Amino acid sequence: MMETFRIAIVSDIHYAAAVERERCLHFDDRVIKSPAARLLGRFFKRFIWLRDWGGHNHLLDRFLAEAGQPDLVVANGDYSCNTGFVGVSNPAAFASAEECLGKLRGRFGAQFRATIGDHELGKISMFVTHGSMQLESWRRTVAGLGLEPFWRVQFGKYVLLGVTSSLIALPAFLTDIPAGEEAEWQRLREIHLGKIRAAFASLDPCERVLLFCHDPTALPFLWREPVVQQRIPQVEQTIIGHLHSNLLLWNSQILSVLPPINFLGRGVTKVSAALRESRLWKPFRVRLCPALTGIQLLKDGGYLTVELTADASQPAKFAFHPLKW
Repeated sequence: MMETFRIAIVSDIHYAAAVERERCLHFDDRVIKSPAARLLGRFFKRFIWLRDWGGHNHLLDRFLAEAGQPDLVVANGDYSCNTGFVGVSNPAAFASAEECLGKLRGRFGAQFRATIGDHELGKISMFVTHGSMQLESWRRTVAGLGLEPFWRVQFGKYVLLGVTSSLIALPAFLTDIPAGEEAEWQRLREIHLGKIRAAFASLDPCERVLLFCHDPTALPFLWREPVVQQRIPQVEQTIIGHLHSNLLLWNSQILSVLPPINFLGRGVTKVSAALRESRLWKPFRVRLCPALTGIQLLKDGGYLTVELTADASQPAKFAFHPLKW
């Protein structure tokens, strides 16, 4: 009988421990300086994105109860609500991520792997004019939360690779980096790219790759790596998070032809620039793992499972499991 393996994938949990939950309940959108951006932000949050930000911890418990006993569980980034906009260097965000990851590790133990999302490191969010990628958040992510920037797991002829999207896409996030930290971020990026190059260069021609990358903004930068281009036919699927809903993934190609948006704050400008590069996602055969919540408009959240055959004689079989709320 052919040996098979089962993997469960969850992304964008955005867990809110006590302090972050309180912040989400009493968020003051006057931190959005532009009146136009503030109005658009209110509409976007209430009707499109997520009305009760930080109010869906129970969906993680649902996933833990439903996932069974897979051979591996992968969480694909964003474990807190990042209410300080500086990642887990903020104590409240760290507490949320620590509690979230503690539940996952407690349930799955050695069968658990996790990628690093942009919420772990900090960022300027859409519509908000402050925030940053903090080196202290990097240190607390790696040393405090125990997340590996790069990991590799093998099941037969399938090679699973987990990468850190914010490092790969660092040139797109330079405006998010505080003064004096850029050189160290660049050093960390080169170390990370070195590990990715070595992993792709070492692939056996018969091996297939499942790549886990939180933010697809990183993919055009990976495409510029010659060894990745050479091995791209072996990448069967790239599992991303970040976009929360397939509605946003499906529209990315349409939005890629729009002109840059430069008048609603740096966060929106950054998203606009990333979408203009989304045509380069295609070679990676992108598949979105939605947020557990999905988005307010569709309530289309859930998680993925995938079945692999050890000899890779059949394509990986993905299934989506909706979580209603």
